[in-house]
Amino acid sequence: MKPNFIQKVTNWGNFPVVEKEMKSEDSFRNIREFVLNHNEVIARGNGRCYGDASLGEHIFSTKKLNKFISFDRLNGIIECESGVLLSDVLEIAVPQGYFLYVTPGTKFVTVGGAIASDVHGKNHHSEGCFSEYVIEFKLMNENGEIITCSRETNSDKFWATIGGMGLTGIILTAKFKLKNIESAYIRQESIKAENLDEIFRLFEESENWTYTVAWIDCLQKGKNIGRSILMRGEHAFQHELPQNMAKSPLRLKKKFQPTVPFYFPGFVLNALTVKIFNLLYYKKQSKKEVKSFIDYETYFYPLDFVTDWNKIYGKSGFIQYQMVIPKDSGKEGMKKILETIANSGNGSFLAVLKLFGKNNEEAYNSFPIEGYTLALDFKVNSKLKKLVKQLDDIVQEFGGRIYLTKDSMSKSSLTNYLKNIQNPKFVSLQHKRIINNNS
Repeated sequence: MKPNFIQKVTNWGNFPVVEKEMKSEDSFRNIREFVLNHNEVIARGNGRCYGDASLGEHIFSTKKLNKFISFDRLNGIIECESGVLLSDVLEIAVPQGYFLYVTPGTKFVTVGGAIASDVHGKNHHSEGCFSEYVIEFKLMNENGEIITCSRETNSDKFWATIGGMGLTGIILTAKFKLKNIESAYIRQESIKAENLDEIFRLFEESENWTYTVAWIDCLQKGKNIGRSILMRGEHAFQHELPQNMAKSPLRLKKKFQPTVPFYFPGFVLNALTVKIFNLLYYKKQSKKEVKSFIDYETYFYPLDFVTDWNKIYGKSGFIQYQMVIPKDSGKEGMKKILETIANSGNGSFLAVLKLFGKNNEEAYNSFPIEGYTLALDFKVNSKLKKLVKQLDDIVQEFGGRIYLTKDSMSKSSLTNYLKNIQNPKFVSLQHKRIINNNS
């Protein structure tokens, strides 16, 4: 093996930044050697999680595990190595009339990361998490053995690894199912909501839609608290499409992709600029309801349009805070959350509200529970820890939990929900932080 290197490593939020050993290999034999020769190993995909979830003393990067193994076009089943990006899957699958059953808000995550986080999307209420469509995967355990895990074979390891945040071993390959589509377009209805009562009513009325998501203005107070825009969607059939889209329904034209070339100065993002952004975003839709056809990239991955958008938060970085509150107390809990954020002045212009359905009980390490989930980006500053503690207290009061893939500083009572994870070989900095805070 080549010499190992200590380097600065950080995930998408650019917080925290650590100096740790990181190695990437495409040979299973060399990966085995790395695992056996080190303690406290953690796998890392494309670094699109936030916080310290895939950081550790000895990091194995799966970026070189980027090969496709097979594509069963008849049944829509793909097998690939764990470092393959969802964007790579879509490039192959969409022109063949297939799409991911479940996708998070960025296509630049790895298949292995999608399994380890058991990612969810805008359709959890209708189609569940990524794990629902995973057939099997190969896992390297603490002894360097490669075991096949599925619902029938090594099922204990299969379910512990689903949402297990890399703490059971290194996922090497995976096989999963895709869904049929007729076009690369989404039939979308975008509806403005004046407050929290209205957006919750719209979510309830839209439960028969496959995809629902809302942008929410987190700095509004009083009668306008929860002002938002709901975007609900379905995969468009070819016969529905306008003529210009129907000609080549499964192929999208390449778009110009701007790049944020440098880290923004710290003063650029503040309560005033976030308020201005939120006002402009809400006002850009002049009508109460707008129906349209948009390509899947615009609907599912609006932020992927801008390369390195995380730099707008400056060199100090940012956190994404995502919680879920049970459905029966969702409105009351979200109101208290939004009031706390508005009073703090720490606004988030990337605030997203979604509805979770009932989760598969077998996927016991998966984050979602039936309820409402809110994801917010906060710039790292001197006031942030106080705000996070306040939000944690509210989430705990209403019986919620925090998404480990986004967590970087929440209390352990909200994040220590993983089960059947007792493996000292595979350890992340996040897991150590949670365990230490809990002891």
